[in-house]
Amino acid sequence: QVQLVESGGGVVQAGGYLRLSCAVSGRTFSNYPMGWFRQAPGKEREFVAAISRGGGSKEYSGSVKGRFTINRDNAENTVSLQMNNLKPEDTAVYYCAAGGYMGYDPATYNYWGQGTQVTVSS
Repeated sequence: QVQLVESGGGVVQAGGYLRLSCAVSGRTFSNYPMGWFRQAPGKEREFVAAISRGGGSKEYSGSVKGRFTINRDNAENTVSLQMNNLKPEDTAVYYCAAGGYMGYDPATYNYWGQGTQVTVSS
């Protein structure tokens, strides 16, 4: 079993920044591609960013590309999401996930954290 715990959410004004972190335990962290997803009220969970096992490959959704950066530290078993120039439409619960392979579809990820709330005020 794999456990994921997100932290770093909060309330920030538009144009501000936050850094989310996800601590992973239970199995060999470097075996898993990692992803960040978000879900706003009344909307489906959507892909934000993903990173390969070794960290050499990264993918971003069009809405966050250039503003968000995903990284991982396989020695510390953590994955982070640096979010800059935040916009009100970034408001959502953010989830980290560990998957069988790197992808945009939530169904490809086997393990999920409990989520952390990010609220961006205008």
